[in-house]
Amino acid sequence: MSRRRQLLAYLASRLLLLPVMLWLIASLVFLLLRVAPGDPIDALLGTRAPEAARTALRQQLGLDQSLASQYGHFLWDLLHGQLGTSLTNQESVLSVIGRSLPASLELGVLALLIAAVLGLAVGFSGIARPEGRLDLAGRLYGIGTYALPPFWAAMVVQLVFAVWLGWLPVGGRFPATLVPPSGTGFYLLDSLRSGSWSQFSASLRHLVLPAATLGVLLSGIFDNALRLNLRRALDSDYVEAARSRGLSETRVVLRHALPNALLPLLTITGITVASLIGGALLIEVTFSWPGIAFRLQEAIGQRDYPVVQGIVVVVAGLVVAVGVAVDLLVALLDPRLKF
Repeated sequence: MSRRRQLLAYLASRLLLLPVMLWLIASLVFLLLRVAPGDPIDALLGTRAPEAARTALRQQLGLDQSLASQYGHFLWDLLHGQLGTSLTNQESVLSVIGRSLPASLELGVLALLIAAVLGLAVGFSGIARPEGRLDLAGRLYGIGTYALPPFWAAMVVQLVFAVWLGWLPVGGRFPATLVPPSGTGFYLLDSLRSGSWSQFSASLRHLVLPAATLGVLLSGIFDNALRLNLRRALDSDYVEAARSRGLSETRVVLRHALPNALLPLLTITGITVASLIGGALLIEVTFSWPGIAFRLQEAIGQRDYPVVQGIVVVVAGLVVAVGVAVDLLVALLDPRLKF
């Protein structure tokens, strides 16, 4: 079988597994929400509401039906591309996600860029003198940033740069005194399209602290990965062969070792996207960033079943799609891989 057919067969198998994975994830979330302690009616009306009002609201929301009936309606809506309606404000879950997802994507993309640039720079800095001071400092940086609790790091950054120095806002996505840009939901892009410098600068000032905090925390992943793979590449036979031909060390590193060391980082990038979901939850909550992770935390506290289920399904689909795209890209760039 040719390599092209192998890639197509691999892609087809992953795409066929995608609905199964989403169904399993959605079913697991559906069951966990209903066996967890707490009642959505208590979150909506309080524990002291009259029983008649509680019963009427339960019937209105369909929570009086059997678990099997609720699960059947949930799967039927999911098959038709519907994620239900929020229990708290009767808003479509798709509208909730559509309003919150751009904020998370804007934060995640900038944080990922910061993590990649900073982590690769630190990881590459110690290659000239392995086991030297710079290499040791890079190792400590990689371990330290990866081990820091996100909520603690976020609060320290807020305290230093927002409270003590007053350079940047302590939280939020846009100042309440200005009208936010309209359009795609990506404030930086929308403000550039409209040509409003005040909106762009305000959006950027609110984005810097959470994106930089999350980016620094994730940069240790890229630092450690590049350091490990680059050292392994420099000890390989093909690099020794290049050195034996009289090539300079700079050319050996840049032309032979570095390209092969960067390939595994594509897979690391895909894994980091999944890490952004967990890390972004704590960052968004701490910075009051109105993204999808912040909305998920609110929905869990309000026992808003449809919103929690919809967000988890959408996020799972995005993570799986990114994983498939990264695997295919690595396969196209590295002909040694077999499926």
